[in-house]
Amino acid sequence: MSDRDPQPVERQLPTEEARDLLALVREIAQREIAPKAAQEEDAGRFPREVFTLLSESGLLGLPYAAEHGGGDQPYEVYLQVLEELAAARLTVGLGVSVHTLASYALAAHGTKQQQVEHLPAMLGGGLLGAYCLSEPSSGSDAASLRTRAVRDGDRWVITGTKAWITHGGIADFYTVLARTGEEGPRGITAFLVPGDAPGLSGAAPEKKMGMKGSPTAQVHFDGVSVGDDRRIGEEGQGFAIALAALDSGRLGIAACAVGLAQAALDEAVRYATQRRQFGRPIADFQGLRFMLADMATQIEAGRALYLAAARLRDAGLPFAKQAAMAKLHCTDTAMKVTTDAVQILGGYGYTADFPAERYMREAKVLQIVEGTNQIQRMVIARHVAGPEGR
Repeated sequence: MSDRDPQPVERQLPTEEARDLLALVREIAQREIAPKAAQEEDAGRFPREVFTLLSESGLLGLPYAAEHGGGDQPYEVYLQVLEELAAARLTVGLGVSVHTLASYALAAHGTKQQQVEHLPAMLGGGLLGAYCLSEPSSGSDAASLRTRAVRDGDRWVITGTKAWITHGGIADFYTVLARTGEEGPRGITAFLVPGDAPGLSGAAPEKKMGMKGSPTAQVHFDGVSVGDDRRIGEEGQGFAIALAALDSGRLGIAACAVGLAQAALDEAVRYATQRRQFGRPIADFQGLRFMLADMATQIEAGRALYLAAARLRDAGLPFAKQAAMAKLHCTDTAMKVTTDAVQILGGYGYTADFPAERYMREAKVLQIVEGTNQIQRMVIARHVAGPEGR
């Protein structure tokens, strides 16, 4: 071991409870998640038992109210938990972020009766959620979605196909955005659909570059019938609910990206301080030292950016611009840092014997999910310069 091995991230946490929480998360990550990550990702195995453990430990509903089974934690704390989980295995960190996203609509816009009936099981009862917005023909242009829900008395019949759904086919519940009215964003409504509903099925998981342990699949709705008591919010309010959920979800992706980048930096530091060439550790050579310094600086900047946005959210202030900035910066940083980590490890970085190549493959998807980084730039520009075509 080198005396320059990576050190744990220094965190500024608001309470002693939060510090204990992060200590618990690190323990679970080191004991239950990280040791199996490489093998299970290579095998394409989803660690459902880890999510059961996280639920039992109170970690699947952290930012939601305790009265409904949540953890009553501010986003500032919840996101740092995500970062720790993603550093151990991105499939787990991203999975928790998606589950939190899927729970948002009911937690923020459901009726009191809906919340009492469903949230305890969703947040602490071992269930796993998925979020259904994208479709084969509507990704970035989400307002053009075609999945339709037609009223049938006091029920709704949902027909259509959703695409790129994390946990598609294995989730216990789906937050589904479907068209109930006119074309465009005002004709979309949100529904909570149970995973075992007749007519709901998942396609074979996509064969992906990375995150092979996290199932991503199309989800088909073939006349799926749900009661009006599973409609979330008012008719036509669904798109606004979806956008609000994505603002928070983008912070989750940003935190996961920082966690992945931190894991890559730690691996690069570990290798560079132990690998010797020309009679000394390669970390002594200025070219590599400067790379490590740049990697560390960009990670720290990303962490500060997502935490600043989280604190705005916790204070009840607008944070959409900052969320887009955090998602953009942190995921671009993850791509750059993981690529540099492979370079620092040289030939070893290109082999599956070391995790750097897996980190690099996983980082790419973070620049795409929950709004591509091109979409994030459009969002930021609208805040800075106003809407297009004025």
